Amino acid sequence: MRSCKVLLLCMLALLPAAALAAPVPAVIQLWQGPAPDAKGNTPADIPTLTSVLPAQGTATGAAVIVCPGGGYQYLAKHEGLPPAQFLAGLGITAFVLKYRIAPRYHYEAIHQDVMRAMRLVRYNAAAWGLDPQKIGIMGFSAGGHLAAMAATCWDNGNPVSSDPIDRVSSRPDAAMLIYPVITMRRSFTHMGSRINLIGSHPAPAMVQAMSLETRVNAQTPPCFLVCTADDPVVPAKNSLEFALACWTAHVPVELHMYEHGPHGYGLAEGYRVLSRWPSACALWLQKLAFAAAPKK
Repeated sequence: MRSCKVLLLCMLALLPAAALAAPVPAVIQLWQGPAPDAKGNTPADIPTLTSVLPAQGTATGAAVIVCPGGGYQYLAKHEGLPPAQFLAGLGITAFVLKYRIAPRYHYEAIHQDVMRAMRLVRYNAAAWGLDPQKIGIMGFSAGGHLAAMAATCWDNGNPVSSDPIDRVSSRPDAAMLIYPVITMRRSFTHMGSRINLIGSHPAPAMVQAMSLETRVNAQTPPCFLVCTADDPVVPAKNSLEFALACWTAHVPVELHMYEHGPHGYGLAEGYRVLSRWPSACALWLQKLAFAAAPKK
C-alpha cells in the first residue's frame, strides 16, 4: 500500500501545475452570505461571476473580468458572454460580472461588487491555475466606467479583515475600456449613467471622485481604449481625457479611435472597420503576456 502511495505522489509531482488546479466553478457568488448593503435575497441582490474557460491545453494563466454596459440600469448581454468567449479563445480565463444596478443599487454597492470580484479571482488564483499578477478587467460603456473605477479606485486589501478574500489587492493588472463612460462632469458625461450611479443631485465631491480621468496616477495599470469619434451616446472625449491622463501619469496606454460608428457595438461583428478592434486588443494582450502569441 505504501509503495502505491509513493508512486501516486511521484506521478502527481510530474504533472503540470494546470493539471493540478481545481475546476473553476461555472457561477460564483461574490459573497457567501448577503452582499454588503443588500436590499433583499433575489437574483438582483446577489452579484456573481460566470466563468468562460479556454479550451483544454490553451490556458495562459491570465484572467479577465468582463463588465457589461447598460447605463448602470441593465446588463447588456452582447457585452458579457461574447467578449468572454473572445478572451477564452486567446487562452484567457474570463469571468462575466453580474453587478448590482439601479434603481435598486447605486454607488457604493456597485463599486463594492467590482472590488470584490477582483479580490475573489486573485484569492483563488493558485487553486484555479491562474497567475495572481495577470488579472485584468474589461468593460463596455457604463461597464467601462466600472472597469476604469477598478483601475483607479483600488486598494491593497485590509490586512486585519476576518475575511481572507478582503485581505487581497483589488488592483487590476490591465484594463480594457471599450467606448467607456469616464467622467461624471455634465459637459461630456452620459447623464443616464451618472444619475443611476450617483443620483440626480450629487455633491460636487462625488462628481469629482467618480470622474475617473481625475483619478489616474502612476499606479494605474496599463490601459487599452476603443471609441468612435462620432459616438452619439458617450462622447469620445471620455476616452480621450482618460488616455491623456494615462499619458500624463506615464501609464502605458493604447487608444483606438475610429472615425465613424454607433454606440454599443460590442465586438463589432459585421462592421468592416470597427470589427478590427478585437484583433488590436489581442495583440495588446499578447504584449502583456496575457494571451499567447499566434503560432507561426
